[in-house]
Amino acid sequence: MKKIYIVILLLTFSNCIIISDHNSTNKSPNYTTERNIEHLNYFLNRWHIDVANYDFDAYFGKMSNNSIFIGTDASENWTIQQFKEFAKPHFDKKKTWDFMVLERNLYFNTKGDIAWFDELLDTWMGVCRGSGVLSKKNNNWKIEHYVLSIVIPNENVSKVVELKKEKDRLIIQSFKNKN
Repeated sequence: MKKIYIVILLLTFSNCIIISDHNSTNKSPNYTTERNIEHLNYFLNRWHIDVANYDFDAYFGKMSNNSIFIGTDASENWTIQQFKEFAKPHFDKKKTWDFMVLERNLYFNTKGDIAWFDELLDTWMGVCRGSGVLSKKNNNWKIEHYVLSIVIPNENVSKVVELKKEKDRLIIQSFKNKN
């Protein structure tokens, strides 16, 4: 346990150091430095650990006040408040989800204040893909948008399409009825 606290302390301290790496050809900052990538990987890994540890405040504290969470069901396009309302009973019952990252790719804008990522996850649903957008304000990263989707092998797509055909028909019809 002491080792975990030491690692957290070291990572926290190292993130206070100002990044001054520059791209030698255009003198613009290089935000894809190993330190920035490590910091965001740590941040996102902690986010997944927070939910697995039923830490509601830590989990939602990493999301912005305008955050959107899109789940695997067509109805799951939630504002932060809607997602909190959905998730709170799961946290209270200690029946949340536990996603382990298999792979993650991170990208940064030229100012270094916006990052986006995609990740493959080991979940109770099998392999899933997450993708998201983060913004940095007052030197703090927040998740602005997260999308979770179930990965379907190409050779199984026709079976899945058949399985969900009726439900999809109803969803499409409900949108047509709105117009």
